[in-house]
Amino acid sequence: MENIISKYKDKGIRLTPQRIAILKFLEGNTDHPAAEDIYRKVRRRYPTISFATVYNTLQTLTEKGDLLEITIDPTRRHYDPNTTPHHHIVCTDCNEIMDVFVDYSDVLTLPSHVLREFKPVGNHVDFYGVCRKCQKKKGGEN
Repeated sequence: MENIISKYKDKGIRLTPQRIAILKFLEGNTDHPAAEDIYRKVRRRYPTISFATVYNTLQTLTEKGDLLEITIDPTRRHYDPNTTPHHHIVCTDCNEIMDVFVDYSDVLTLPSHVLREFKPVGNHVDFYGVCRKCQKKKGGEN
């Protein structure tokens, strides 16, 4: 907990008990929660927290580079506290999002006419599929 407090205090983020609860929830979280998920979870301990507090905290963390905003789900934004370069795959049935830690930079090449106009500084690949749990539900485990 002290690591969380010192990490964000040094970045100039005002640390209220509600914000600390949000930061604790995100620390090491691999579920790629949406703002609504975080709000529901933190509200259990802090019933007076507002959705605006959660959303504003997420925006601040995203702007400071401590949180990735993932738009792989067209219905809502998800957040990933793992800011190291990686990709994502989403189940098209249950919307579960998982990390993919493979470097595709050698495989992905842009056409020369694009490279004349832009200097790539990174990439992000989104994959879509059906997770094992949903395959089992359908009776088609692979």
